[in-house]
Amino acid sequence: MPWLRLPSLTDDADGRDWWPELGWGVFAVANLAAMLVWQSWETVPFHFIWVSLTLIYGVRIWGVRPTLWLLVAIQLLTGALILHDVQMGHQEWGELTEVPLMSAMFLAMVWHARRRQDALRVAEGLAEERAALLSQQERFLHDASHELRTPVTIARGHLELLARDGTRPPEVEVALDELGRIERIVERQLLLAKVGWDGLLGVQEIDLEAFVEDVFVRWSDVAPRVWRLGNVAGGTLLADEESLRIALDALLENAVKYTERTDAIDVIATRVAGGVEISVADEGVGIPPEALGRIFERFARADAARTRDGGGAGLGLAIVDAVAKAHGGECSVESSGSGATFVLLLPRFSPVRAARLALALGEPVGPALLEERA
Repeated sequence: MPWLRLPSLTDDADGRDWWPELGWGVFAVANLAAMLVWQSWETVPFHFIWVSLTLIYGVRIWGVRPTLWLLVAIQLLTGALILHDVQMGHQEWGELTEVPLMSAMFLAMVWHARRRQDALRVAEGLAEERAALLSQQERFLHDASHELRTPVTIARGHLELLARDGTRPPEVEVALDELGRIERIVERQLLLAKVGWDGLLGVQEIDLEAFVEDVFVRWSDVAPRVWRLGNVAGGTLLADEESLRIALDALLENAVKYTERTDAIDVIATRVAGGVEISVADEGVGIPPEALGRIFERFARADAARTRDGGGAGLGLAIVDAVAKAHGGECSVESSGSGATFVLLLPRFSPVRAARLALALGEPVGPALLEERA
Protein backbone atom coordinates (compact mmCIF):
# COMPACT_ATOMS: atom_id res chain seq x y z
CA MET A 1 0.00 0.00 0.00
CA PRO A 2 1.39 3.45 -0.89
CA TRP A 3 0.88 4.88 2.58
CA LEU A 4 3.21 2.20 3.98
CA ARG A 5 6.14 3.44 1.86
CA LEU A 6 8.56 5.64 3.80
CA PRO A 7 11.66 7.53 2.64
CA SER A 8 14.80 5.45 2.27
CA LEU A 9 17.86 5.92 4.46
CA THR A 10 20.18 5.81 1.45
CA ASP A 11 21.92 8.76 -0.20
CA ASP A 12 20.28 7.91 -3.53
CA ALA A 13 16.64 7.29 -2.63
CA ASP A 14 15.95 3.93 -4.17
CA GLY A 15 12.35 3.68 -2.99
CA ARG A 16 12.84 0.67 -0.71
CA ASP A 17 10.81 0.51 2.52
CA TRP A 18 12.69 0.72 5.78
CA TRP A 19 10.58 -1.36 8.11
CA PRO A 20 13.68 -3.31 9.26
CA GLU A 21 15.24 -0.01 10.33
CA LEU A 22 12.05 0.96 12.15
CA GLY A 23 12.06 -2.39 13.95
CA TRP A 24 15.65 -1.89 14.94
CA GLY A 25 14.83 1.65 16.14
CA VAL A 26 12.12 0.31 18.46
CA PHE A 27 14.54 -2.34 19.73
CA ALA A 28 17.25 0.30 20.33
CA VAL A 29 14.88 2.63 22.20
CA ALA A 30 13.78 -0.26 24.42
CA ASN A 31 17.39 -1.04 25.27
CA LEU A 32 18.15 2.63 25.96
CA ALA A 33 15.25 2.60 28.41
CA ALA A 34 16.64 -0.58 29.95
CA MET A 35 20.01 1.14 30.41
CA LEU A 36 18.24 3.92 32.24
CA VAL A 37 16.14 1.64 34.47
CA TRP A 38 18.64 -1.12 35.29
CA GLN A 39 21.76 0.95 35.76
CA SER A 40 23.88 -1.80 37.31
CA TRP A 41 23.13 -4.11 34.31
CA GLU A 42 23.30 -1.50 31.61
CA THR A 43 26.22 -3.14 29.77
CA VAL A 44 23.85 -5.87 28.53
CA PRO A 45 21.36 -3.60 26.71
CA PHE A 46 24.31 -1.39 25.68
CA HIS A 47 25.89 -4.27 23.78
CA PHE A 48 22.50 -5.30 22.37
CA ILE A 49 22.23 -1.86 20.76
CA TRP A 50 25.67 -1.91 19.16
CA VAL A 51 25.63 -5.55 18.03
CA SER A 52 22.17 -5.22 16.49
CA LEU A 53 23.24 -1.99 14.75
CA THR A 54 26.27 -3.78 13.27
CA LEU A 55 24.19 -6.74 12.09
CA ILE A 56 21.47 -4.69 10.43
CA TYR A 57 24.03 -2.52 8.65
CA GLY A 58 25.69 -5.64 7.22
CA VAL A 59 22.36 -6.49 5.57
CA ARG A 60 20.99 -3.07 4.61
CA ILE A 61 24.08 -0.85 3.97
CA TRP A 62 22.82 2.72 4.28
CA GLY A 63 24.29 5.81 2.69
CA VAL A 64 27.36 7.52 4.14
CA ARG A 65 25.64 10.55 5.71
CA PRO A 66 22.77 8.67 7.41
CA THR A 67 25.31 6.15 8.72
CA LEU A 68 27.51 8.88 10.23
CA TRP A 69 24.56 10.70 11.78
CA LEU A 70 23.25 7.47 13.29
CA LEU A 71 26.70 6.53 14.61
CA VAL A 72 27.15 9.91 16.33
CA ALA A 73 23.63 9.72 17.82
CA ILE A 74 24.20 6.23 19.27
CA GLN A 75 27.60 7.29 20.62
CA LEU A 76 26.12 10.33 22.38
CA LEU A 77 23.09 8.53 23.80
CA THR A 78 24.87 5.43 25.08
CA GLY A 79 27.88 7.46 26.24
CA ALA A 80 25.65 9.90 28.14
CA LEU A 81 23.80 7.07 29.92
CA ILE A 82 27.05 5.35 30.94
CA LEU A 83 28.50 8.66 32.13
CA HIS A 84 25.36 9.26 34.21
CA ASP A 85 25.68 5.84 35.84
CA VAL A 86 29.38 6.44 36.52
CA GLN A 87 28.57 9.70 38.24
CA MET A 88 25.85 7.94 40.26
CA GLY A 89 28.41 5.32 41.33
CA HIS A 90 26.76 2.39 39.54
CA GLN A 91 29.56 1.84 37.00
CA GLU A 92 33.34 2.23 36.78
CA TRP A 93 34.96 4.94 34.64
CA GLY A 94 36.49 2.20 32.47
CA GLU A 95 33.04 1.37 31.10
CA LEU A 96 33.22 4.55 29.01
CA THR A 97 35.90 2.90 26.85
CA GLU A 98 33.21 0.57 25.53
CA VAL A 99 31.76 3.39 23.44
CA PRO A 100 34.80 3.93 21.16
CA LEU A 101 35.46 0.16 21.06
CA MET A 102 31.95 -0.64 19.87
CA SER A 103 32.15 2.27 17.43
CA ALA A 104 35.33 0.77 15.98
CA MET A 105 33.58 -2.60 15.61
CA PHE A 106 30.71 -0.95 13.77
CA LEU A 107 33.07 0.98 11.47
CA ALA A 108 34.88 -2.28 10.64
CA MET A 109 31.53 -3.71 9.53
CA VAL A 110 30.89 -0.56 7.48
CA TRP A 111 34.23 -1.00 5.71
CA HIS A 112 33.71 -4.70 4.94
CA ALA A 113 30.09 -4.24 3.88
CA ARG A 114 30.98 -1.44 1.48
CA ARG A 115 33.83 -3.46 0.01
CA ARG A 116 31.41 -6.32 -0.57
CA GLN A 117 28.91 -3.92 -2.13
CA ASP A 118 31.57 -2.52 -4.47
CA ALA A 119 32.67 -6.04 -5.43
CA LEU A 120 29.05 -6.99 -6.21
CA ARG A 121 28.66 -3.90 -8.39
CA VAL A 122 31.82 -4.80 -10.30
CA ALA A 123 30.65 -8.41 -10.70
CA GLU A 124 27.22 -7.28 -11.90
CA GLY A 125 28.85 -4.89 -14.36
CA LEU A 126 31.08 -7.66 -15.71
CA ALA A 127 28.09 -10.00 -15.97
CA GLU A 128 26.15 -7.39 -17.93
CA GLU A 129 29.12 -6.82 -20.24
CA ARG A 130 29.49 -10.56 -20.78
CA ALA A 131 25.78 -10.90 -21.50
CA ALA A 132 26.03 -8.05 -24.01
CA LEU A 133 29.05 -9.67 -25.68
CA LEU A 134 27.27 -13.02 -25.89
CA SER A 135 24.26 -11.30 -27.41
CA GLN A 136 26.49 -9.61 -29.98
CA GLN A 137 28.17 -12.93 -30.74
CA GLU A 138 24.80 -14.60 -31.22
CA ARG A 139 23.73 -11.85 -33.61
CA PHE A 140 27.02 -12.19 -35.46
CA LEU A 141 26.51 -15.93 -35.87
CA HIS A 142 23.05 -15.41 -37.31
CA ASP A 143 24.24 -12.65 -39.62
CA ALA A 144 27.42 -14.41 -40.70
CA SER A 145 25.60 -17.61 -41.57
CA HIS A 146 23.79 -15.67 -44.29
CA GLU A 147 25.57 -12.40 -45.03
CA LEU A 148 29.06 -13.87 -45.40
CA ARG A 149 27.96 -16.81 -47.52
CA THR A 150 25.70 -15.00 -49.95
CA PRO A 151 28.32 -12.82 -51.72
CA VAL A 152 30.70 -15.78 -51.96
CA THR A 153 27.97 -17.90 -53.54
CA ILE A 154 27.09 -15.14 -56.01
CA ALA A 155 30.74 -14.61 -56.99
CA ARG A 156 31.25 -18.35 -57.43
CA GLY A 157 28.18 -18.56 -59.68
CA HIS A 158 29.40 -15.76 -61.96
CA LEU A 159 32.88 -17.26 -62.22
CA GLU A 160 31.49 -20.68 -63.10
CA LEU A 161 29.37 -19.07 -65.83
CA LEU A 162 32.56 -17.71 -67.37
CA ALA A 163 33.82 -21.28 -67.69
CA ARG A 164 30.58 -22.90 -68.85
CA ASP A 165 32.21 -23.98 -72.12
CA GLY A 166 34.48 -26.35 -70.19
CA THR A 167 37.63 -24.22 -70.27
CA ARG A 168 38.66 -22.19 -67.26
CA PRO A 169 41.32 -19.50 -67.46
CA PRO A 170 43.99 -19.75 -64.73
CA GLU A 171 42.70 -16.54 -63.18
CA VAL A 172 39.23 -18.07 -62.75
CA GLU A 173 40.72 -21.20 -61.19
CA VAL A 174 42.65 -19.09 -58.68
CA ALA A 175 39.56 -17.05 -57.86
CA LEU A 176 37.43 -20.18 -57.37
CA ASP A 177 40.08 -21.73 -55.14
CA GLU A 178 40.20 -18.58 -53.01
CA LEU A 179 36.41 -18.45 -52.74
CA GLY A 180 36.40 -22.07 -51.62
CA ARG A 181 39.05 -21.22 -49.04
CA ILE A 182 36.91 -18.33 -47.77
CA GLU A 183 33.93 -20.67 -47.45
CA ARG A 184 35.96 -23.14 -45.41
CA ILE A 185 37.29 -20.39 -43.16
CA VAL A 186 33.79 -19.01 -42.54
CA GLU A 187 32.37 -22.45 -41.77
CA ARG A 188 35.15 -23.26 -39.34
CA GLN A 189 35.06 -19.86 -37.64
CA LEU A 190 31.34 -20.28 -37.11
CA LEU A 191 31.88 -23.72 -35.64
CA LEU A 192 34.61 -22.41 -33.34
CA ALA A 193 32.22 -19.74 -32.12
CA LYS A 194 29.40 -22.22 -31.54
CA VAL A 195 31.28 -24.96 -29.70
CA GLY A 196 32.34 -22.48 -27.04
CA TRP A 197 28.72 -22.01 -25.99
CA ASP A 198 27.18 -24.35 -23.45
CA GLY A 199 23.98 -25.89 -24.69
CA LEU A 200 24.62 -25.41 -28.43
CA LEU A 201 25.88 -28.97 -28.89
CA GLY A 202 23.16 -31.41 -29.85
CA VAL A 203 24.28 -34.33 -27.68
CA GLN A 204 22.96 -37.74 -28.68
CA GLU A 205 23.94 -41.40 -28.47
CA ILE A 206 26.39 -42.37 -31.21
CA ASP A 207 27.34 -45.93 -32.16
CA LEU A 208 31.10 -45.49 -32.00
CA GLU A 209 32.02 -48.39 -34.29
CA ALA A 210 29.62 -47.36 -37.07
CA PHE A 211 30.61 -43.71 -36.73
CA VAL A 212 34.39 -44.25 -36.93
CA GLU A 213 34.05 -46.78 -39.77
CA ASP A 214 31.89 -44.39 -41.79
CA VAL A 215 34.39 -41.53 -41.48
CA PHE A 216 37.29 -43.89 -42.23
CA VAL A 217 35.67 -45.33 -45.38
CA ARG A 218 34.86 -41.89 -46.79
CA TRP A 219 38.46 -40.72 -46.44
CA SER A 220 40.01 -43.96 -47.66
CA ASP A 221 37.94 -43.65 -50.87
CA VAL A 222 39.02 -40.10 -51.75
CA ALA A 223 42.62 -39.83 -50.48
CA PRO A 224 45.18 -42.37 -51.79
CA ARG A 225 47.10 -43.43 -48.68
CA VAL A 226 47.83 -46.71 -46.89
CA TRP A 227 44.72 -46.66 -44.70
CA ARG A 228 44.54 -48.97 -41.68
CA LEU A 229 41.57 -49.20 -39.36
CA GLY A 230 42.53 -50.76 -36.04
CA ASN A 231 40.40 -51.94 -33.17
CA VAL A 232 37.37 -49.77 -32.41
CA ALA A 233 35.79 -50.12 -28.98
CA GLY A 234 32.17 -51.20 -29.10
CA GLY A 235 29.70 -48.97 -27.34
CA THR A 236 27.85 -45.68 -27.46
CA LEU A 237 29.22 -42.20 -27.06
CA LEU A 238 27.20 -39.21 -25.87
CA ALA A 239 28.31 -36.40 -28.17
CA ASP A 240 27.30 -33.99 -30.90
CA GLU A 241 27.68 -36.10 -34.04
CA GLU A 242 28.06 -33.20 -36.50
CA SER A 243 30.79 -31.37 -34.59
CA LEU A 244 32.56 -34.63 -33.72
CA ARG A 245 32.54 -35.63 -37.41
CA ILE A 246 34.05 -32.26 -38.34
CA ALA A 247 36.75 -32.73 -35.69
CA LEU A 248 37.65 -36.22 -36.90
CA ASP A 249 37.62 -35.01 -40.51
CA ALA A 250 40.05 -32.26 -39.50
CA LEU A 251 42.43 -34.81 -37.95
CA LEU A 252 42.31 -37.01 -41.04
CA GLU A 253 42.67 -34.01 -43.36
CA ASN A 254 45.74 -32.97 -41.38
CA ALA A 255 47.18 -36.48 -41.67
CA VAL A 256 46.59 -36.53 -45.43
CA LYS A 257 48.11 -33.09 -45.87
CA TYR A 258 51.44 -34.08 -44.29
CA THR A 259 51.83 -37.55 -45.79
CA GLU A 260 52.61 -39.06 -49.19
CA ARG A 261 50.72 -41.73 -51.13
CA THR A 262 52.88 -44.52 -49.69
CA ASP A 263 52.57 -43.39 -46.07
CA ALA A 264 50.23 -45.15 -43.67
CA ILE A 265 47.44 -43.54 -41.65
CA ASP A 266 46.09 -45.55 -38.71
CA VAL A 267 42.78 -44.95 -36.96
CA ILE A 268 41.87 -46.69 -33.71
CA ALA A 269 39.38 -46.10 -30.88
CA THR A 270 40.30 -47.49 -27.47
CA ARG A 271 38.31 -47.58 -24.28
CA VAL A 272 40.14 -45.92 -21.37
CA ALA A 273 39.30 -45.09 -17.77
CA GLY A 274 38.20 -41.59 -18.66
CA GLY A 275 36.02 -42.58 -21.63
CA VAL A 276 37.32 -43.38 -25.11
CA GLU A 277 40.39 -42.31 -27.07
CA ILE A 278 40.18 -41.89 -30.85
CA SER A 279 43.71 -41.87 -32.28
CA VAL A 280 44.88 -40.80 -35.72
CA ALA A 281 48.52 -41.72 -36.41
CA ASP A 282 50.42 -41.03 -39.60
CA GLU A 283 53.89 -41.73 -41.03
CA GLY A 284 54.33 -38.23 -42.41
CA VAL A 285 56.89 -35.50 -41.84
CA GLY A 286 56.06 -35.11 -38.16
CA ILE A 287 55.84 -31.92 -36.12
CA PRO A 288 58.85 -29.84 -35.02
CA PRO A 289 59.25 -29.82 -31.21
CA GLU A 290 58.99 -26.03 -31.08
CA ALA A 291 55.57 -26.18 -32.77
CA LEU A 292 53.95 -28.71 -30.42
CA GLY A 293 53.05 -26.07 -27.85
CA ARG A 294 51.03 -23.97 -30.31
CA ILE A 295 49.70 -26.59 -32.71
CA PHE A 296 46.10 -26.13 -31.49
CA GLU A 297 46.11 -22.33 -31.74
CA ARG A 298 44.06 -20.64 -34.42
CA PHE A 299 45.91 -20.13 -37.71
CA ALA A 300 48.96 -21.91 -36.29
CA ARG A 301 51.02 -24.06 -38.66
CA ALA A 302 53.65 -26.65 -37.93
CA ASP A 303 55.56 -25.44 -40.99
CA ALA A 304 55.59 -21.66 -41.22
CA ALA A 305 57.10 -21.86 -44.70
CA ARG A 306 54.19 -23.87 -46.10
CA THR A 307 52.39 -21.94 -48.80
CA ARG A 308 48.70 -21.38 -49.34
CA ASP A 309 48.76 -24.05 -52.05
CA GLY A 310 48.06 -26.65 -49.38
CA GLY A 311 44.61 -25.15 -48.97
CA GLY A 312 44.75 -25.09 -45.19
CA ALA A 313 43.26 -22.21 -43.26
CA GLY A 314 45.06 -23.01 -40.01
CA LEU A 315 41.77 -23.68 -38.18
CA GLY A 316 41.41 -27.47 -38.38
CA LEU A 317 43.32 -28.41 -35.22
CA ALA A 318 41.87 -25.42 -33.34
CA ILE A 319 38.43 -26.83 -34.14
CA VAL A 320 39.47 -30.28 -32.89
CA ASP A 321 40.65 -28.77 -29.61
CA ALA A 322 37.49 -26.67 -29.23
CA VAL A 323 35.18 -29.61 -29.96
CA ALA A 324 37.04 -31.81 -27.49
CA LYS A 325 36.81 -29.21 -24.73
CA ALA A 326 33.13 -28.56 -25.47
CA HIS A 327 32.52 -32.27 -24.79
CA GLY A 328 34.55 -32.18 -21.58
CA GLY A 329 37.54 -33.92 -23.15
CA GLU A 330 40.87 -32.94 -24.66
CA CYS A 331 43.09 -33.46 -27.66
CA SER A 332 46.81 -34.21 -27.40
CA VAL A 333 49.59 -34.81 -29.91
CA GLU A 334 52.86 -36.71 -30.00
CA SER A 335 55.51 -36.58 -32.70
CA SER A 336 58.73 -38.51 -33.08
CA GLY A 337 59.98 -36.65 -36.14
CA SER A 338 58.75 -39.35 -38.55
CA GLY A 339 55.04 -39.00 -38.05
CA ALA A 340 52.48 -37.66 -35.62
CA THR A 341 49.76 -39.14 -33.45
CA PHE A 342 46.73 -37.12 -32.41
CA VAL A 343 44.60 -38.51 -29.57
CA LEU A 344 41.06 -37.26 -29.05
CA LEU A 345 39.86 -38.12 -25.53
CA LEU A 346 36.09 -38.03 -25.04
CA PRO A 347 34.18 -38.88 -21.85
CA ARG A 348 30.64 -40.21 -21.52
CA PHE A 349 31.38 -43.47 -23.31
CA SER A 350 29.31 -46.58 -22.49
CA PRO A 351 30.99 -49.81 -23.64
CA VAL A 352 29.03 -52.82 -24.86
CA ARG A 353 29.37 -55.56 -22.27
CA ALA A 354 30.70 -58.95 -23.35
CA ALA A 355 27.56 -60.78 -22.20
CA ARG A 356 25.31 -58.58 -24.32
CA LEU A 357 27.56 -59.15 -27.34
CA ALA A 358 27.56 -62.91 -26.83
CA LEU A 359 23.79 -63.02 -26.51
CA ALA A 360 23.36 -60.86 -29.61
CA LEU A 361 25.63 -63.17 -31.61
CA GLY A 362 23.95 -66.31 -30.31
CA GLU A 363 27.13 -67.55 -28.64
CA PRO A 364 27.15 -69.53 -25.36
CA VAL A 365 27.36 -67.42 -22.24
CA GLY A 366 29.61 -68.79 -19.51
CA PRO A 367 29.37 -68.17 -15.73
CA ALA A 368 31.75 -65.22 -15.89
CA LEU A 369 29.68 -63.52 -18.58
CA LEU A 370 26.46 -64.25 -16.71
CA GLU A 371 27.93 -62.59 -13.63
CA GLU A 372 28.89 -59.58 -15.77
CA ARG A 373 25.43 -59.48 -17.28
CA ALA A 374 23.86 -59.48 -13.80
